[in-house]
Amino acid sequence: MIIEGRNAVIEALRAGMPLKRIMQAEGTKPDRSLEEIERRAAQEGVEFSRVPRKVLDDKSERGAHQGVMAEAKPYRYVTISDVLKRSAGKKNSLIIALDHVTDPGNLGAVIRTAEVIGADGVLVAKRRAAAVTPATYKSSAGALAHVALAQEANLVRSLERCKEEGFWIAGASERASQSIWDSPLEGRIVLVMGSEGDGLARLTAERCDFLVRLPQAGQVGSLNVAQATTAIAYEWMRRCSIGN
Repeated sequence: MIIEGRNAVIEALRAGMPLKRIMQAEGTKPDRSLEEIERRAAQEGVEFSRVPRKVLDDKSERGAHQGVMAEAKPYRYVTISDVLKRSAGKKNSLIIALDHVTDPGNLGAVIRTAEVIGADGVLVAKRRAAAVTPATYKSSAGALAHVALAQEANLVRSLERCKEEGFWIAGASERASQSIWDSPLEGRIVLVMGSEGDGLARLTAERCDFLVRLPQAGQVGSLNVAQATTAIAYEWMRRCSIGN
């Protein structure tokens, strides 16, 4: 992954994103942002080099590298089998599945929730879904290093695998007849959250054992996917009496 621009590279360093190397164009006038990049690169042991500007121009995808560019190390996703191994033998286990959530920041926020409430993993689709980016690292606030994030080509098949391992599939939907207070949100649960615009896909919803919704007292529309995930996940945590 190529990260272009001074602010983007700084944010990647601040968020702890693993970087392979940072390149600065020769002859670039130094300023505070470039000084911070070089300092943080040295602190994190990231290779830092000055190269001809043409090297950056040739690698640039957006033509807006501002004289600095970073190459990120590939993020290593796990598989649904790896996540299920973590849940093996547990009476209470939560897996959070995202049905084509496309915002990398939302992905990071969900990962942060998963770490805080003790979920065994997060499951995402391989296509038409957010991948790990600097924004994901930033919004996860370090949780990405501690959560098993599985990326699968067939989300529906992965849900079926979870059912085979004793999980109940709970889909979050505004159209659900049951609120989270009245739903069986305890034990071994896969919580499926829909995309930002369309919610749960039809095939995904059909694989759910039940649908749940958040109760609402106000007049504004529903919470975004990351906020809703947090609210529902904490209800699971409360039901299972995990934590303090």
